[in-house]
Amino acid sequence: MKDTLAVVASSDACLSAARALAVQLDIPCLDCVSPEEIDAPAQVLYLGAQLELCATGRKAPGPVFVDFVGGSAAHRRKFGGGKGQQIAKAVGIRSGFYPRVIDATAGLGRDAFVLASLGCEVLMLERNPVVRALLEDGLRRLREAAQGDAELAAIAGRLSLEQTALPAVEWLFRQAPESQPVVYLDPMFPGRGKSARVKKEMAAFHLLVGSDADADALLEPAFAACYYRTVVKRPRNAPFLADRKPSLSFEGKSGRFDIHTKHGVPG
Repeated sequence: MKDTLAVVASSDACLSAARALAVQLDIPCLDCVSPEEIDAPAQVLYLGAQLELCATGRKAPGPVFVDFVGGSAAHRRKFGGGKGQQIAKAVGIRSGFYPRVIDATAGLGRDAFVLASLGCEVLMLERNPVVRALLEDGLRRLREAAQGDAELAAIAGRLSLEQTALPAVEWLFRQAPESQPVVYLDPMFPGRGKSARVKKEMAAFHLLVGSDADADALLEPAFAACYYRTVVKRPRNAPFLADRKPSLSFEGKSGRFDIHTKHGVPG
């Protein structure tokens, strides 16, 4: 990672924090410089009012960061369809029943935030240290915004990041059998063809994270740890995770939720 990523600060006021983050991640700190003025490495973590993953160079696309307060997260929280959303049905949300969810492949935390906004307590697992830093920064800003917003305060109280940084497979294997109500899996899937192209802004993120080549190994410990169900989010035409047929699936235009049930959720 040292040759492909560095930390930069937006100003002298952020320099101390930027250097500390560089030590934490064991990557260089280039001090105060704009990402567009950098030729190498290909990516930097830009620390200012928020932490951003940026491609470098003058024609680089926009940054990637975790935003639980504004943008698409705010729009979906207000207009996303509530308990009628497929993700809500997939995890088993019912009136008066909001299961605790382990999001074992949290990524940028978007689905975790949706579930927390719907009433579930969500614990995010994320093994990539850079993505974890982005999530920590997003949670920090969510908690700051929540100080003046009761609705955000309730959501912030339900959303957390596992602090051990263990790989999800190991974390799940360490859990007692049937101790976690719902386990949610959304492993990165290698894209093919034009339909799988991602937005330019996400190119840096996909370059950093890659595909989860070991994703199949998640299903067994996830299903062992869950009590009600394990939910797997997949592209619509993707094969079943670990080639294991689910109990049922909810299919949309571009994706689907495969549900592996163990015990029925309360009616």
